[in-house]
Amino acid sequence: MNRRLLFYRRERMVSLSLPAAGSSSQLSFSLDLLRRDPRDRVSKALCSSTSTSSRDSNPEPFQRQQRVITGNHAGLRLEERVEIGAEKTRLDSWISSRIETVSRARIQSSIRSGLVTVNGRTVDKVSHIIKGGDMVSCTVSELQPLRAEAEDIPLDIVYEDAHVLVVNKPAHMVVHPAPGNANGTLVNAILHHCRLPTIACVNKSKISESEDCSESSDSEMDNYYFDQSSVEGISSENSEALVRPGIVHRLDKGTSGLLVVAKDEHSHAHLAEQFKLHTIHRVYISLTCGVPNPSSGRIEIPIARDSNNRIRMAAVLGTSNSRHARYAASRYKVIELLGRGGSALVEWRLETGRTHQIRAHAKYMGIPLLGDEVYGGTKSMALSLLRPRTSSSHHGHLSQILSKLQRPCLHASSLGFKHPHTGEYLRFSCPPPDDFAEVLDQLQSICPC
Repeated sequence: MNRRLLFYRRERMVSLSLPAAGSSSQLSFSLDLLRRDPRDRVSKALCSSTSTSSRDSNPEPFQRQQRVITGNHAGLRLEERVEIGAEKTRLDSWISSRIETVSRARIQSSIRSGLVTVNGRTVDKVSHIIKGGDMVSCTVSELQPLRAEAEDIPLDIVYEDAHVLVVNKPAHMVVHPAPGNANGTLVNAILHHCRLPTIACVNKSKISESEDCSESSDSEMDNYYFDQSSVEGISSENSEALVRPGIVHRLDKGTSGLLVVAKDEHSHAHLAEQFKLHTIHRVYISLTCGVPNPSSGRIEIPIARDSNNRIRMAAVLGTSNSRHARYAASRYKVIELLGRGGSALVEWRLETGRTHQIRAHAKYMGIPLLGDEVYGGTKSMALSLLRPRTSSSHHGHLSQILSKLQRPCLHASSLGFKHPHTGEYLRFSCPPPDDFAEVLDQLQSICPC
């Protein structure tokens, strides 16, 4: 027998069918309720039964039913007509705005898998344009655990012993495989280089979702479970090694710098605990558009996913997004003024490690990172700040320098932690790579302060 949850909203009532206990039928529902703003999603929920039997007269608590809804999401079904008068938009973007709990990458996978129709016709192009009045139907695809293969990719090893590995990750390298980045990742390289810990990770909810990694997300492992059936070491000979072996924290694809990898299970658990307790020493340097005021300080603003752009995070104040916002704190200090105040070399020390924390806090402060197109650090913004402060004879050179930037100017320059086996405190540092250093050198020479 099926139980039904009735969700009441200001405009209308929508219904959600749930399989009875023990049923294997897929969860599906008509989803007008999944909106961007969680405050407007559900104002009241009532549980009732479609059967008068005593077994169904006391349905399971709503809290448990809610967990069923938001778990894997496979089979989740959206059927909705695009509002009349709405502007034309991409199919993947529109569906993502309706299903907040599923990433845009997974929506795109569902589209490519033929699980989306528009006006009854299957559409497999994620950029398909829809308009007001179109009827859209989407079934969320199954999650597929990712696996990584060993690849002979050079590693810049800063330190290594039998238990830990510290590497200097280059910019543009993804830390671990994801859809669209199955090869060429740091994990692929590490698998070829050494033996990895006895932890097999499979993501319960987001392993197949290709979103940007955080500068170092302390709680990122919360979305994984440990497969106790795979407790033997994963060696370089095993081409079917799981996707996240040894990874304790991450760096964003565009961020260069230091990252520690665990080589055994004890080390992984010990390092993960240090990240959880915020005792890991982490220092980043960046080039910014503009100069922070004051020149040093502490910013303590929660971070949540930007409601207007799902690939971006945002620093949020008040209670507008408090349900999804997470506490975040960063300390910053200007190391050097550049371009007569049009830019600055800024040091950041993280107290927490939220997704895109530095980038989101920098944007909130009005000093987005140079080269960070997602958070506003565009070439045009940088030029608008630097040109008025420099001689016109240098303007062409400035444009040439900035046009070479292909990533945010952010580098993890220092990393310190307690060795998981010896207890010795280790600290490492490395200079920024050539692309970062070149821009810094040019700004110092063209625009001396």
